[in-house]
Amino acid sequence: MSIKWRPELEIGIEELDRQHKALINAVNDFLQACAEGKGKEEVGSTMDFLSDYVVTHFNYEQDYQKKYDYPKYEQHLRMHQAFLKEVENLKKKFEDEGASLHFTIQFSKKVVNWIITHIGGADAEFAAYVKSLKNSDK
Repeated sequence: MSIKWRPELEIGIEELDRQHKALINAVNDFLQACAEGKGKEEVGSTMDFLSDYVVTHFNYEQDYQKKYDYPKYEQHLRMHQAFLKEVENLKKKFEDEGASLHFTIQFSKKVVNWIITHIGGADAEFAAYVKSLKNSDK
């Protein structure tokens, strides 16, 4: 099982798409390791990547939204804050329990769900807003 980069996930903002692809690649590496029976070994490095990624990526995305005075900025910010909390909870659970099969499955589901619903939904909506602004400037 892997997540394929597909047109619905591409939002058309080059740097954000690049960052989203990096997340998908990291999750795919993790899922591949799980399929090979090495998921437990990969959870720690994937958790470290995800912890760093969400802070860096969310800050970049939020700055971009402020630049374009995105009307749904506060709503989008709350989504980011909720996922940050989710990542913190996963990290704590990992530190407390280690890379159990239950944790590995839970981690995979939460992160894959986030990628599909957030990038394919909320981020795509923001990109459409930016595109509409750029089209109205023509």
